[in-house]
Amino acid sequence: MRVLVAEDHHVLARTIATGLRRASMAVDIVGSGDEAEQRCLLTDYDVLVLDRDLPVMSGDEVCRRLRELRDPPRILMLTAADSIEDKVYGLERLGADDYLAKPFDFAELLARIRSLARRAPKPPPVVLHHEGISLDRARREVRVDGRLVELTPKEFAVLQMLMEARGQAVPHRELVRTIWDKNLDPRTSAVRATVSRLRAKLGGPDTILADTGQGYRLCD
Repeated sequence: MRVLVAEDHHVLARTIATGLRRASMAVDIVGSGDEAEQRCLLTDYDVLVLDRDLPVMSGDEVCRRLRELRDPPRILMLTAADSIEDKVYGLERLGADDYLAKPFDFAELLARIRSLARRAPKPPPVVLHHEGISLDRARREVRVDGRLVELTPKEFAVLQMLMEARGQAVPHRELVRTIWDKNLDPRTSAVRATVSRLRAKLGGPDTILADTGQGYRLCD
């Protein structure tokens, strides 16, 4: 899942980003409304966490403009404006998908982001299965032949993408775009190293194949 955090309080923005990355999300940060709009025009974000009080262009205006797009990201407004009137205005008049007032509990923010990302015509199953491997999205658990396997957030996210692909190869660039943020150099070995560790935890080198020029896929 890819998330954009539009927040001009830099410490808060970094804190949110760190927490979301630990939850296996790719996160980018911007500090102004015009940057938020430009990023959303260039990148397909699943969720935009949007502060209403942004410099250059307000979060309200960003929300209005993005709602004109054919396929806008889900927008969660995160703001100190916490009156009922403010919430109704954000949801009804501006078209935000969700609204969370500051101060907030991070666990609630995370749950709301995940809830927004699940809003699709045909949501995928909660538990994925492949050749003795089961991945439970809700519990964030992976089992191999019934044995619980501890994965890092990045390893979990890579395995989830491979299992969702149902045996098809997932391109290296797609793994980078979805799981890592914009600061990762695509030429680094981060993906290869993560896949190597994941292979070892799943049972060996033959669990995940590297298709030359195609990407990675789970073995049948």
